[in-house]
Amino acid sequence: MKVTIIGGGGRVGSNAAFALQCAGLVSEIQILDANQDMAEGEALDLLHGASVLGDQRIYAGDYDRAKDTNVFVITAGLRRKPDESRLDLINRNVSLFKTILQSIQSAGYKKCAQFFVVSNPVDILTHLAASTLDVDPSQVYGLGTMLDTARFRSLIADELKLPTSQVKALILGEHGDTMVPIWSSATAAGLPLKGYPGVSPNFENATFKRTQGSGAEVIRRKGGAGWAVGATIAETVHSVLLDKKQVLPVSSVQKGCYGIRDISLSVPTIVGKGGIEGHIEIELWPKERQGLVNSANTLKETFAKVI
Repeated sequence: MKVTIIGGGGRVGSNAAFALQCAGLVSEIQILDANQDMAEGEALDLLHGASVLGDQRIYAGDYDRAKDTNVFVITAGLRRKPDESRLDLINRNVSLFKTILQSIQSAGYKKCAQFFVVSNPVDILTHLAASTLDVDPSQVYGLGTMLDTARFRSLIADELKLPTSQVKALILGEHGDTMVPIWSSATAAGLPLKGYPGVSPNFENATFKRTQGSGAEVIRRKGGAGWAVGATIAETVHSVLLDKKQVLPVSSVQKGCYGIRDISLSVPTIVGKGGIEGHIEIELWPKERQGLVNSANTLKETFAKVI
């Protein structure tokens, strides 16, 4: 599989490339960036580790060399400020994103190519890509709440002094201010989190609040997220590459799940070699379901302003 990372010279793109290289499953990684020197530097640095980490072809390229790409990973974008919501980025990032889509279209791409949006605001840009590109909507998806879910699980585990792998919990909806924590299905060591020692309404509120503010916290402390987002990008790409059919909270065009249509956001989604292979509508608490509807309405209002 060939992956082209657009914005690969930046922190998120280069961390994604490294995560993919470490796994050794992707055969070819192209780094594409507006800053050609940065792209070539990152590609060279990754190439220097290839003899230790794997035999992938890794190089800095361009849109013309991307025509045979299997999965485009779009990470290019302007960085969010600590006091700025992801949706506030829309006016600064949509123009850049449209330029990227135009460049991909002008160069050409395989009809079976998939488009994985990471740039923020990810739900808006995912829906824009699905509305613009001449491919089936199943071939377009965004990182959605994958990173939020990873943060959520890790923070729960840390507070409860559990191995992170034993905590299963989801964040759904928008990757942003209206994200919804799904406590109803959360488990620890296979046991319902509700009633687990140490779990209380105060615990839930505090953990979700920190999860919701984790992006801003990382920006404030080190300038921007990188390693965790790189890992979640790799997990999604590997689900496609290996046809794992994992249920992941990626963002995709909704066609009726939880009564939501005509917008992209995160619900439990089957991800395999075909990209988006289905959505799963599990039973939620009424407040969680309403939260998803509110999230969808907020995103629809914002997307309407883009058009």
